[in-house]
Amino acid sequence: MRKIKLKSISIAIVLIALMLGSCSDEILVEEPRGVFTPDFFTTELGVQGGLTYLYQSTRSIYGFAYFLNLGETGTDEYAAAQSADNNFHDLDLAGQGNLSSTSGFSIGRVWGTSFPAINTASGIIENAEAVNLDNSLIAEAKFFRAFYYFLLVQTYGGVPLDLGGGELKFNNSVVRTSVRNTVPEVYTKAIFPDLEDAVNDLPDNPRLTGTVTKNVARLFLAKAYLTYGWWLENPNSIPTYPEASRTDPDGNSPSYYFQGAYDVAMDGINNPGPYRLLDCFYDVHVATNDRHEEMLFYSDRTEESQIYNEADLGWSGTDGGGPNTAVWMVTPNYTTITVDGVSAVQREAAQSYGRPWTRMAPTINVFTETFAEKDLDSRYDATFVSSYRGNWDKGGDTTPTITAANGMEIAPGDAVISFLDDYDPSVNYVNGGNLGGGEIAGRSDYVINLNEINRRFYPGLWKLGTYRTDNAGGLGSPNGALTRPFPIAKFSELYLVAAEAAVKGASGSMSARDLVNVIRARAGKWCYDNGENEPRVEDNSAAMVAATPAVVDIDFILAERSREYFGEGYRWYDLVRTQKWTEYASSYEIGGNSASDHSPTVTNRTIQPYHYLRPIPRSQIDDMDMSQAEKDAYQNPGYQ
Repeated sequence: MRKIKLKSISIAIVLIALMLGSCSDEILVEEPRGVFTPDFFTTELGVQGGLTYLYQSTRSIYGFAYFLNLGETGTDEYAAAQSADNNFHDLDLAGQGNLSSTSGFSIGRVWGTSFPAINTASGIIENAEAVNLDNSLIAEAKFFRAFYYFLLVQTYGGVPLDLGGGELKFNNSVVRTSVRNTVPEVYTKAIFPDLEDAVNDLPDNPRLTGTVTKNVARLFLAKAYLTYGWWLENPNSIPTYPEASRTDPDGNSPSYYFQGAYDVAMDGINNPGPYRLLDCFYDVHVATNDRHEEMLFYSDRTEESQIYNEADLGWSGTDGGGPNTAVWMVTPNYTTITVDGVSAVQREAAQSYGRPWTRMAPTINVFTETFAEKDLDSRYDATFVSSYRGNWDKGGDTTPTITAANGMEIAPGDAVISFLDDYDPSVNYVNGGNLGGGEIAGRSDYVINLNEINRRFYPGLWKLGTYRTDNAGGLGSPNGALTRPFPIAKFSELYLVAAEAAVKGASGSMSARDLVNVIRARAGKWCYDNGENEPRVEDNSAAMVAATPAVVDIDFILAERSREYFGEGYRWYDLVRTQKWTEYASSYEIGGNSASDHSPTVTNRTIQPYHYLRPIPRSQIDDMDMSQAEKDAYQNPGYQ
């Protein structure tokens, strides 16, 4: 019997909720409760509360302070920044840290969050008949069980299906042993059956605001088929664990799963339900438009209640289960910008600012390669903070203007330091703004070339930035955790999953180029210019489509995925799935830790095949009642 200790599947929770009502205008109504007991699931109230816990559990991962560290550091998107500690150096694999089973706060979060949720979902599913639960509600529980198993198998490899009560059974006993299932077993016994049932039984429209639907399940089923097809193919001979033959138990080939991914994704595209692509990429991420029709699935927060936000609204650290603080880690310390003796850019609870921790920095190739096209394609502008603007007036300083670059005057709202879209060799770095800024004749703002950024000062991640409605014309509460929903899945990904499957040989009504061009055409539509802080109505769709290569390959798909989902935690999983991590991220270029360092150097990473799986957290293994040899065998090879 496969068992796992209770610590890994504890069903204790902070919040559960009544989930009553049947229309999408209603929301989850949460009520405090300390713990689930086994008999709780035998009541309708208990099952409903368990379902709400499954939604609440996503906050422990999505938006968690070190979430982006887990999915981004060490890739071609992000490297350790000036204020990085070993939480970040370990995952950067650049020689300053040592990735192990005890590495910081990131490694164990997926493991520690997923198993309680899986066990809760199993409890709901087993007791559904006793409380006469509707099939659509059972499908929600099945979706979450598959969702977490899919996250686990991508992160750690094969994981246990038996948590102490039997495979995929609810466990309510204390057990301290465990056996890991293989990757094919996790997919074919847990992920695929549950997601297939979810697609069949979930409604087209969410029963409450933010609940899952057929199309949410379709996207994750398509991604699971796609990922498993790559795993079976194993183009670069990356090892798996527990060791297993790269054959499907049902005898299906990789092409079978690639075609399945294509078909399911196309079904989602052709039957969108309440979802759609928004007209402009900017609208997908501007905070005033959160919870829109393109957002399939998100981990919600709220400004209305500190309890249900699971984070202090005025100040938050990085501890606890629910705070949305991930974007802090990729925000440079712009608050040291001083001009003419004035603290020109102050910490503000607004999307371009927020709380700066400077732990992760984008690499130079992000700007010179991934986002090389910045004029036709709106995605660079709607992803990054390319201009830091003066806000000293909101901090109480009544100075009307200050003297900035080239002796020119700037007022509140004007650009203080900007990153140039195109390289300009005439930039004269004068340490302007006390953050390494340079001057160009005729400009009042200090400037920095994007191919000369460093680990201290670089474009922040605007798309996930802070947003509050209670600033009252001032700086607000920039030290409070974000109250925005954290995106987990978007309608746009159905197109890119189908396109990737087509690249892998799947066929249907749209080619990979056709599918990618839907996304690229939208990227060409501008409705606002972030860098210039002004409306910009412009349609470059035709040029964007024309620039797409005649033959779209996996490298082009990965580039499009980076442009579309940059900095959202996708990248490590994308590069691991396609086995491109080593090729893409074995080196990167960036300047040093000084703001005035504009002479980038190349940093090399050591990415070993065993790094394609994360280590299982040591604390979990140490508490198991097994021999040392059994514990050693439980851990993924290569890790201590």
